[in-house]
Amino acid sequence: MVYDLIVIGAGPSGITAAVYAARKEMNFIVLTGDIGGQTIWSGDIENYTGYQFITGPELAAKFEDHMRTYGISVKENEKVRAIEKVAGIIRVETDKALYEAKTIIIASGKTSKELGVPGEKEFRNKGLTYCATCDGPLFSGKPVAIIGGGNSALDAALQLMKIATKVYIINNRAELIGDAVMRNKVESSSIVEIMNDANVVQIVGDKMVSGIKVLRHGKESLLPVEGVFVEIGLVPNSKFADIVDKNELGEIKITSYNETSSPGIFAAGDVTNVPEKQIVIAAGEGSKASLGAFRYLSRNR
Repeated sequence: MVYDLIVIGAGPSGITAAVYAARKEMNFIVLTGDIGGQTIWSGDIENYTGYQFITGPELAAKFEDHMRTYGISVKENEKVRAIEKVAGIIRVETDKALYEAKTIIIASGKTSKELGVPGEKEFRNKGLTYCATCDGPLFSGKPVAIIGGGNSALDAALQLMKIATKVYIINNRAELIGDAVMRNKVESSSIVEIMNDANVVQIVGDKMVSGIKVLRHGKESLLPVEGVFVEIGLVPNSKFADIVDKNELGEIKITSYNETSSPGIFAAGDVTNVPEKQIVIAAGEGSKASLGAFRYLSRNR
């Protein structure tokens, strides 16, 4: 079967694209590793229009509920390996099957960067994690460290300072760079210790994490922590998209109509070079991409 559209990803942009495609009665499917994307990693959300306050998992659940009301075909736990064009048809190869479509929307989002220090791989899921929302409750009553100084690190701190006995923030910059509202809350906490101009050089422990080695101002110290949360940024999930142009960060270049350099291939959300990475922006970009794909099909039947 050759679909009208294949949506790759089911975060805010992919789900919104799917809802718009369903309303246009397009013949399409969604391919995704999970549902919710980075939204499910978020803690308290106070800047999504229409909700004064909602948690990331709650918002992700509402996105999914909205999508499910249209009976959309969603192929979960499928990782896209490659896309190619053959005689004007776009082929999408996953780790499970091969699909064909006239258009696609790449809304595959981003994944967490790794520290690249000794002990990181050994202690992954043994005290070291990349998701405070997912794993934070496991560290109730324990000392923890957060690596990073942006909004994702501050979001993790806001969650963990409610349950941990001590929260270290290890930031390699001169100061925190996240939103002022979040910074103020974190900096006013009595259990948070911010270490600017500092770098983690090793994760240590036996069977589980017991500490981290930190280099600061030329001196190395050992911090006794039982949890390490890596929040140093994200990289775009775009390796499979070799037939479209990308920038130096690996983000897919798009026009204001969400077109890529390859006709019929659209992209939306954090995987693209759109200036800001926000849930509300990703959702809006998903709607634009879906409308763009529909317009393309209407003109190229």
